[in-house]
Amino acid sequence: MKYFFLSDGWTTGRVWEFGGLWNELGWQRKPHMVRLNLSIQEQGETLWLYQVEETVLMVEVKPENTTSEPIGQVVLKRLITAEQVIERLCAVTEALPKPDFQ
Repeated sequence: MKYFFLSDGWTTGRVWEFGGLWNELGWQRKPHMVRLNLSIQEQGETLWLYQVEETVLMVEVKPENTTSEPIGQVVLKRLITAEQVIERLCAVTEALPKPDFQ
């Protein structure tokens, strides 16, 4: 599996695999992609963790509710491994203030 973090208020769009855009007729299904119930806070934003299957190479992301000009195409090209997710979560946890049990 591969993973990525996506800011609250953004959604996924097109998906690419090795042969190009994901072809639902060829694969006979949509790509496995699910938002997990795990998020981190970074610079005041909530970043949700998504899981995608190994064959996914890139994912298009876009704001959910855009009433103004679209910002253009944003494609996530560097999906991360489970180990990288754990490293990221540990880094966020280490940055939190330690409780004082006095």
